[in-house]
Amino acid sequence: MSNKELEKQIIQNYQNEEKMMILVFAQWCVNHDLNPEELYLAAYPQQADNQALKDALELTVSKEEAGVIEDDTLLGVLSLFGNEDLAFVVTEEIDKRKKKNR
Repeated sequence: MSNKELEKQIIQNYQNEEKMMILVFAQWCVNHDLNPEELYLAAYPQQADNQALKDALELTVSKEEAGVIEDDTLLGVLSLFGNEDLAFVVTEEIDKRKKKNR
């Protein structure tokens, strides 16, 4: 495998993993009756029309069909991709939910 092919494969793998991260985020939002687009926009106001998020939303299922996505799992995945702003917004939503459930 040439360096060019290897570089292309690495980029493709990263993009696929990034899509999975976005899907995990979107499904977590659905599972908690939150709007993924609103949360994403709160974190990244300059990215109002994010095609990757729209694509992920098409793959989400109802919360009744979905498996549980733990808060820590989502935060870990966001951290792996350097989405600290989104992790901050998610953390705020987690805190709101915890206060409401007290």
